[in-house]
Amino acid sequence: MPTEWLYGLFGGILIGLSATLLLALNGRIAGISGMVNGAITFAAAEAWRWLFLVGLVAGGLVYEYAWAPQSTPTYPVAPVTMIVAGLLVGYGTRMGNGCTSGHGVCGLGRLSMRSLVAVLTFMTTGIVTVFITRHLLGWA
Repeated sequence: MPTEWLYGLFGGILIGLSATLLLALNGRIAGISGMVNGAITFAAAEAWRWLFLVGLVAGGLVYEYAWAPQSTPTYPVAPVTMIVAGLLVGYGTRMGNGCTSGHGVCGLGRLSMRSLVAVLTFMTTGIVTVFITRHLLGWA
């Protein structure tokens, strides 16, 4: 019986729990773009952001190399494509006042109308992009 969906469910629960704990205990929102933006100021008061980001990466590495039943699949993508995509994501997060994690996990959890509009925009754009690239242009 396939149980891969349990890993996604468990990961989603952990993300929601960590965002809830950060908001409840620290009064901060766990949006990653905002976290990175605050961390690169290198102010002493923002050290907690570095701890959160290091924990985020360390958790992924521990899972990948110590716990995952199989390696995470990789995709052959040109480095230039990844760089351009990353820059577009960064530009989009600045335009939208937050990233998908900030709006999707934290904003919707706080019943923010702005985050609902942002998430609907993200989802619609993603669906349209996949439809165009896979079905109209034939890129697989």
